Amino acid sequence: MAKNTTKDLTVGNPMKLILGFSLPLLMGFLFQQFYSVVDTMIVGQILGKEALAGVGSTGAINFMVIGFCMGVCNGFAIPISQRFGAKDYKSMRKFVTHSIILCTIFAVVMTFFVSIYCRQILIVMNTPENILDYAYEYIFIIFVGIPVIYMYNLLSGIIRALGDSKHPVIFLVIASFVNIGLDLFFILVLKMGIAGAALATVISQLVSGICCLVFIVRKLEILRLSKIDWEIDSSYFRILFNMGVPMGLQYSITAIGSIVIQIAINGQGSDAVAAVTAAGKVGMFMCCPFDAMGSTMATYGGQNVGAKRLDHLEDGLKACVKLGIVYAIAAFVFLCFAGPTLVCLFVKSSETEVIRLAAYYLRWNSAFYIPLALVNIVRFLIQGMGYSMFAILAGVCEMIGRCIAAMVLTPLLGFTGICLASPVAWILADLFLIPAYIIVRNKLKKLFNESSIHESLNINRS
Repeated sequence: MAKNTTKDLTVGNPMKLILGFSLPLLMGFLFQQFYSVVDTMIVGQILGKEALAGVGSTGAINFMVIGFCMGVCNGFAIPISQRFGAKDYKSMRKFVTHSIILCTIFAVVMTFFVSIYCRQILIVMNTPENILDYAYEYIFIIFVGIPVIYMYNLLSGIIRALGDSKHPVIFLVIASFVNIGLDLFFILVLKMGIAGAALATVISQLVSGICCLVFIVRKLEILRLSKIDWEIDSSYFRILFNMGVPMGLQYSITAIGSIVIQIAINGQGSDAVAAVTAAGKVGMFMCCPFDAMGSTMATYGGQNVGAKRLDHLEDGLKACVKLGIVYAIAAFVFLCFAGPTLVCLFVKSSETEVIRLAAYYLRWNSAFYIPLALVNIVRFLIQGMGYSMFAILAGVCEMIGRCIAAMVLTPLLGFTGICLASPVAWILADLFLIPAYIIVRNKLKKLFNESSIHESLNINRS
């Protein structure tokens, strides 16, 4: 049973492996964005511009907190994929159980604190008064659902670490339809307003998490846990902590820059907030292939480092970069023509100023999709190789880029400065990540060569 639901990414044509693994992931990200887009469409078209801006104004704080949850879970999956690549299944199961324990602790602590302070954070972020209540009502419910977010991201990360990128997609499809149905029921039938959209999101994530759990228990015999797997070993906690927390902090540090730029956006008024919200939804949908490439390279890097296949890893990097460049160019051309039409999915056609600003924002961002492709591919590959601390430093670069845009470019260029925030962040991150990859690659080559010499000496002595 396990043989049919796991995949070895250490042998075979890298391009075929990457495409085969990333396409199901892409479908998963698309469906994830699909039900997020439906949320936004329903809120914008039915509840109005202020409600849409309210949801949008929570984007930065949402990314800071939820991004930390996702980053931690992705980091925990790395040693699992490395042990799977090394065929060390006993240690792999120990990493799984210790990941579950750590995620439970993180979920309880984070839910308690962020739920208490989220309104104060929104006020500090200069959220416009006319959308503050919408923002608080939405984000409070999302934060109460943090344990569910940990559950889904950890379990789906474990499944992907074993080379199975298909089943998490199936579960996301199910969750997407649940989310859409609950959106319509809560908002149109029960008249719950913006709270209905948030509650629908949390419940749909719970459904996908339960599906992952049932699949692991029933299908993945390789993850059949015994009592000995639950015995506490501090060394496993230390490795997981060193992998997961830096990746979580990478998201959170990046989000600090997003919070700074969100404050600048809020200062431009509710039209600018609504425009960036609508454009952001279109942009996230278009960037799903980059997300899929990144997640693919994390698992690909983890398994190949575990198998000591650096040559195979480098071939995979070259193949993925080619895919990223081709898609980036195609996406830019598409958004230049279709951007205004896509924005109209989220705001009424009468909101001409919002549509104009959103289309302008999309053109600037999509012009720099090649640097974004490199950020995702190289950063996640480095993380998969086991050097997650570099993720924090890359996040610092992105934070600095967004702060420069908020504090320097926006006062000089107005809304154009806001449009340049992400491009500047991506370029600065690439200037750090590319040399970082070279350093990591050389370190591993030296480590593996020394290991091979020691193994040869031991064989000769015996």
